[in-house]
Amino acid sequence: MPVVDLSAELLDLSRLATRPEALDEALQRGLRALHAVVPYDLAALYQLDGELLRVRAAEGPLARPAVRRHTLALARFPTIRRALASRQPIPLAHHDHAGDEGDPYDGVLDLPHGHSCMVVPLHAGDRPLGLITLDRSVCGVYTPEAVALAGVYGQLMSMALAFAEQAALLDRYRHRLKEQVADLEAELGDARDAVAALEASASPSMRAVVGQAKVAAGADVPLLLLGETGVGKEVFARAVHGWSPRAPAPFVKMNCAAIPENLVESELFGHVKGAFSGAVGARQGRFATANGGTLLLDELGEMSLPTQARLLRVLQEGTFEPVGSDRTVKVDVRVLAATHVDLPAAVRAGRFREDLYYRLAVFPLAIPPLRERREDVLPIARDWLAAAARRTRRGPWTLDPAAEAALLREPFPGNVRQLVNLLERATILRPAGALSPAELGLLAAAPSPAAPSLASPSAAAPGGLPTLEENERRYLEALMEATGGRIYGPGGAAEKAGVPPSTLQSRLARRGLR
Repeated sequence: MPVVDLSAELLDLSRLATRPEALDEALQRGLRALHAVVPYDLAALYQLDGELLRVRAAEGPLARPAVRRHTLALARFPTIRRALASRQPIPLAHHDHAGDEGDPYDGVLDLPHGHSCMVVPLHAGDRPLGLITLDRSVCGVYTPEAVALAGVYGQLMSMALAFAEQAALLDRYRHRLKEQVADLEAELGDARDAVAALEASASPSMRAVVGQAKVAAGADVPLLLLGETGVGKEVFARAVHGWSPRAPAPFVKMNCAAIPENLVESELFGHVKGAFSGAVGARQGRFATANGGTLLLDELGEMSLPTQARLLRVLQEGTFEPVGSDRTVKVDVRVLAATHVDLPAAVRAGRFREDLYYRLAVFPLAIPPLRERREDVLPIARDWLAAAARRTRRGPWTLDPAAEAALLREPFPGNVRQLVNLLERATILRPAGALSPAELGLLAAAPSPAAPSLASPSAAAPGGLPTLEENERRYLEALMEATGGRIYGPGGAAEKAGVPPSTLQSRLARRGLR
């Protein structure tokens, strides 16, 4: 090939090599162009994968399917390993394949003893990327000129592989960054929703606690959120994060009761590879993830005493060591703790560290239960139904007057969580429209005095109001009618009522219903 044509070919290949999306085309064209200056019957480009070389491209009359599927284990071929280490093209003579090593294509190709072959290492700096093997069916050794030209093409192939590798790495980073941005936007949205929900409360008791939380949010001290199960402690924690200067940083949560005791410290502080059985790689803990932001430790009263001691150190010094490591990690994290456990009683019983309790209880916030703020029941229900319609693209749903009255009468021992469960069950039963008390699994309002009563006159309560027994009987009759008398299984009466089937059967028997 004339020199000008070779220069043009090399320039074209160099441009192609800088386009990662055209990697396979660049590799194939590079091997085809190499044949014009370095004759071969087989040119195979191998990409390094750990200790294994895999064929990525192959050209020439001997580039059969078996060759394209071929792999080479470096442990079996010391000559190839030395070539990779040298980072220089090496022509091989027949004695280079002598002994136990053999020819790399033994069992794949029938090449004559003493045939021409060459190994061209591919590398990025000091890091090996793979190699090109060149083989001819004729005997002899490649000339120094051919070796030098093969080295030039090898540099182009190395550049193409390195660019593609960097592009893939950047693509992973972009994807990870996109996920992190989406997570952060979701966190910010959750914080905004929590702030809006709490600031919209019409309950005087809740508004008083919200005012305290706003003041505490700017103090950057640990907060202890107290309240019954389902009262909305996580919503409060997200709102505190949203009100604080840490709002743009991560909000991370961890339920201490939902993680096995032997894994809690790893979840909190992370671990190094090999720290324990199953630790096949290093992992970042919740404290490191929340660095600069807020960490909510839910169900803190369930944390073991040894883990409490490590948590106390983080609160006091802002440092910890990942499990299995002696390297100290410093973090800047605000801790919010939530529990329904009576911590002073747990301290007296020796189940909770007194020094940790006082460290966390700098600013305790007691969240009132839903039964003490009935002004919020209907707004919470309506907001949840509107959000469910947006989220599921079903609905919309409303509450009929009887359902609203039933919700206002309900004592809600399970608090907001129970209210949400009732609404979620009802939206499953009704695709859209006004929800009734029966669909919510609640007692309907008592009938007007003119309406016939199912209860006997002797069962009537003073003042004409229905008795609890009368209301329960009516509800059970409506429930069994709605479910066709089916108690068990999905959509059965027990599931709709939110009670175990055995409990429902006992109540039916007590009221004389079948």
